[in-house]
Amino acid sequence: MRVPRGFPPRHPPEDPLSTKQRIGIVGAGLMGHGIAKNLVEKGFPLVVRAHRNRAPIDDLVKRGAKEVPTNADLARNADIVILCVTGAPQVEEVIFGPEGVAGAAQPGLIVVDTSTSEPATTTRMREALAAREVRFVDAPLARTPVEAEQGRLNTMVGADDATFAELKPVLAAYCENIVHAGPPGHGIVLKLINNFIAQAICTATAEGVAAAAKSGLSIRKLHEVISAGAVNSGLFQMLVGRMLEGGDLTGLRFTLSNAAKDLRYYTHFTESMMLPSVVGEAVHQSLVTANALGFGDRYVASLIEAQERIGNVKIVPR
Repeated sequence: MRVPRGFPPRHPPEDPLSTKQRIGIVGAGLMGHGIAKNLVEKGFPLVVRAHRNRAPIDDLVKRGAKEVPTNADLARNADIVILCVTGAPQVEEVIFGPEGVAGAAQPGLIVVDTSTSEPATTTRMREALAAREVRFVDAPLARTPVEAEQGRLNTMVGADDATFAELKPVLAAYCENIVHAGPPGHGIVLKLINNFIAQAICTATAEGVAAAAKSGLSIRKLHEVISAGAVNSGLFQMLVGRMLEGGDLTGLRFTLSNAAKDLRYYTHFTESMMLPSVVGEAVHQSLVTANALGFGDRYVASLIEAQERIGNVKIVPR
């Protein structure tokens, strides 16, 4: 396929009869395992490197992936390297740390960052790698590890038209909805705005059920009214609907520490444009408060538990 001017074509696969790009992935955790599993099961030659946990790597090797010891080895054995790590510091470590991707990358390599990072970091990575004739694509994800295992994630891609066309068959192996957000950098901007709106809904929901509980209003009646109107949403049901079913606070499998990180990146982004973000800052501080109260390793629905602590009120059925 055609690549942008100035970039040589990608390396041919080791098997000259193969038409599928060789993929390397680092970060085969909750989301990354599903991505990698779908790629290898759909015939893509896959190399993996353990980022945190051992068990997902062992499973992928059993399915046909090859394990390599360093990020540099990923670059040497792949046409496309996919990063599925936590955020900006981890992305920089994978690319420019010891035995990093950048040191071993050959012209034509594509690096796809699926993490929720900072726009400034994305720009810095893209410019540094472009000097080595390597393309850096921001393609953050939406949905949960359940959809990752099913190959039904959503992705928002920031790339030029030619690179997007080249990547689309790879993305289709693990994504149900693939949105070309625009040129490089627009994928991560779209993801941050999406996450801001999502966390604003979750924060308002937690505060609303706390107000209901403190006043003595039935939360079930609140749920009934919202479920029947325009305010209803999947997020509201994940938080309140699941909570009312035996106190389940695991409906949205995204930790409060990650949520706070994403809102920090969002407020940094708006500040860089001198754009007021009054609601964004309030949502961020709500998430910071939940983390400060010790709920960082719990899922977003535990914003309700944080409201219990703050308001000294019982909300969750126990």
